[in-house]
Amino acid sequence: MINISKLDHLVLTVTDIEATCDFYSHTLGMRVISFGEGRKALKFGKQKFNLHQSGNEFEPRADKPTVGAIDLCLISDTPIDEIISQLKRQQIRIEAGPIERTGATGTLLSVYIRDPDKNLIEIANQI
Repeated sequence: MINISKLDHLVLTVTDIEATCDFYSHTLGMRVISFGEGRKALKFGKQKFNLHQSGNEFEPRADKPTVGAIDLCLISDTPIDEIISQLKRQQIRIEAGPIERTGATGTLLSVYIRDPDKNLIEIANQI
């Protein structure tokens, strides 16, 4: 049996790579990196989101790369109250929360926002 130990990266198919980089770096503190032949990624911790421009995806790619189809949860060490304050200062609309949810390793306290492509982004503290 194969044993998967962690996620290295995932790919976001986006409408505008620069707008995505701006949002994730300024709102969520991710670092924009370049790699390969002009590719962009968003790095955080030991993971990254590789970015594909919609209609110009790198091969191999998902069968049906779709803008706005991602729903993901990001864990933060920043207290949820500070996250909410920062989002409000940046005029980022909070879709829901704070609300308790069940994560992969236990209970989370989460808020939900949307990125420029309307992907649902859950930002959570582990409880």
